[in-house]
Amino acid sequence: MIPVEDLIALVRNYNPNTDAVLIRRAYAYGMEMHKEQFRHSGEPYFTHPVAVAAILTEQRLDDATIITALLHDTIEDTKATYTEVADIFGKEVAELVDGVTKLTNLQLSSSGSKQAENFRKLFIAMSRDLRVILVKLGDRLHNMRTIKAMRPEKQAQKARETMDIYAPLAGRMGMHWMREELEDLAFRVLNPEARNSIIRRFITLQRETGDVIHKITGDIRKELEVEGIEADVYGRAKKPYSIWRKMEAKHIGFSRLSDIYGFRVITRSEADCYRVLGSIHQRWRAVPGRFKDYISQPKSNGYRSIHTTVSGRDGKRVEVQIRTRQMHEVAESGVAAHWAYRDGQRGENPFAVDPAKWIAGLSERFDNAEDTDEFLEHMKLEMYSDQVFCFTPKGEVVKLPRGGTPLDYAYAIHTRIGDSCVGAKVDGLRVPLWTRLKNGQSVEIITAEGQRPQGTWLDIVVTGRAKAAIRKSLREEDRERFIKLGRELGRLAFEHIGKKMSDKALTTAAAALRIQDSDELLARLGSAELTARDVVQALYPEIDTDPRGEVDEKRAVLGLSVDQSFQRAPCCQPVPGERIVGITYRGQGVVVHAIDCPVLGEYEEQTDRWVDLHWHSGRHKPVYDVTLNVTMSNDAGVLGRICTLIGEQKANISDLHFKDRKPDYYRIWINVEVRDAEHLHAIMTALDAESDVAAIERARDGANSI
Repeated sequence: MIPVEDLIALVRNYNPNTDAVLIRRAYAYGMEMHKEQFRHSGEPYFTHPVAVAAILTEQRLDDATIITALLHDTIEDTKATYTEVADIFGKEVAELVDGVTKLTNLQLSSSGSKQAENFRKLFIAMSRDLRVILVKLGDRLHNMRTIKAMRPEKQAQKARETMDIYAPLAGRMGMHWMREELEDLAFRVLNPEARNSIIRRFITLQRETGDVIHKITGDIRKELEVEGIEADVYGRAKKPYSIWRKMEAKHIGFSRLSDIYGFRVITRSEADCYRVLGSIHQRWRAVPGRFKDYISQPKSNGYRSIHTTVSGRDGKRVEVQIRTRQMHEVAESGVAAHWAYRDGQRGENPFAVDPAKWIAGLSERFDNAEDTDEFLEHMKLEMYSDQVFCFTPKGEVVKLPRGGTPLDYAYAIHTRIGDSCVGAKVDGLRVPLWTRLKNGQSVEIITAEGQRPQGTWLDIVVTGRAKAAIRKSLREEDRERFIKLGRELGRLAFEHIGKKMSDKALTTAAAALRIQDSDELLARLGSAELTARDVVQALYPEIDTDPRGEVDEKRAVLGLSVDQSFQRAPCCQPVPGERIVGITYRGQGVVVHAIDCPVLGEYEEQTDRWVDLHWHSGRHKPVYDVTLNVTMSNDAGVLGRICTLIGEQKANISDLHFKDRKPDYYRIWINVEVRDAEHLHAIMTALDAESDVAAIERARDGANSI
């Protein structure tokens, strides 16, 4: 484990004014909190946070981020609390640690709507403070470096999540070194035979040809000396996964792969970048179509560099990247360069992107997605795709994902242009709408009044924005027909389970499925974008009745000492799944309150009585009383139907009391025994869909005992 003074020395290398006292305090606090915890390898757990902090020093990040790395698992895995961290290290650090904790709990590799919702939370966390993601990426990188200590199935799961989510995210943030290392570490787990094969071929190639990197680096330096250009030249073999990906994409073997070496020239000025380019193109033949100028057209994450591929020594293709020292710093750190120190000062790099503007540009169209599929399309295209830059006839730049077509271009300008598109010209020549656009092309869209999007367009476009606009137009065109068909499909589905499909049931189902209204739900049902089963399950989800592995209610709350007992507060009736806190009472043990309970305000000055608690993560028994305040129609059979609905959700009614009787409505309090917050939500959703229920809410006013 890196000693604290060595860690402080790493920070002082780039930030002489670092708060060494606070870093020592965080180091000592983290070590104390994790002192009885160990990693799968048997090492003390605190070696991990220290290693994450060291990784972040390589990006020359500020003190708050380094301290967050040291503490990033304390709130989640130890007795440390947000309040305590804030008191000792300040609100900024506490917010960052809390943000990393919430990210750790997100299941980003899940599927469907849950994955979409978790990605929304990911981007919300990023928008609040991007340093949360930087710590999480450092955390994932160290976990991947030490993954061998985990079980094989856990290794595979973590490696797949890294390959699908964290590596592309690092790349999208401009941290390409981290993306490459994450990909290669995941590749080592997911396909070790392929990786070892590539490494063996590299060794054979080096034995046959000698040190190619050293030779070509020398050739480039010699050319620059002739031109009188001062620059640093570096070369390297590309990572095994990068080579494997090219082999798979081009369907060729290793022997036919040409550009397996990469070289980088770091110049003193931007003008020298173009002088270097001219010198290299004079000495070696440029490969057509392999030139990119990201200096004149920077990427959205601040990346600037010139890329060119040439036929070098012995005809071998090599890629050369040319950039200034400041451009190189942003290329290494990406968006993180905003916080990086240079010569003991922060924020002097003119190419560093404002994180707030970057995240706003990344997610500007996410909120327009109408459902989870559209949101995931937006997100994955933004995260995983490189960009091409095209020009309007007036010379304005339009950015598209690689593989974008004239239709994508049309919708990127305006939905109206896309909807009425009938053709396109690229560099003055008429081309099919499915043509894949390339960097630097000028595109002109031809429109016609009365033109409407075609169903086949969905197979042509690649951007989430275009797909969403086309689907919306197609839905509107046949909307009435789909609504009529959807209503019939829904009626049959509800009748099949013995329920009536009322307007209120449809409205409640739409809300549960995050759809704007009942008409839109019926339209999607009729167009087969949604199944009748989805609608029915939104109102009446199946409850698992398997009692095995249920948590003992006496041990349902974690965080108590051995001699402490607990009871739920009647004022807020907390249930598993909700955030909780305990208040100690003499002779009564600990009373558990929901974190938002108003009664807690009475104990603000008595912090010594507060106990940080959380529910056991296992499956709980349906034994937790919750009082529901239900307003229902005064009509025959209504109460019976309400009781039946509660019974269908596998919940027991422990008591019932009429609070108010009117000629048209009754207000009743029902004590229901639930398993957890999700179970409670299912019960309330089912009741809310009943047409004779006017209102339903949780009674949490301190008088819940019936």
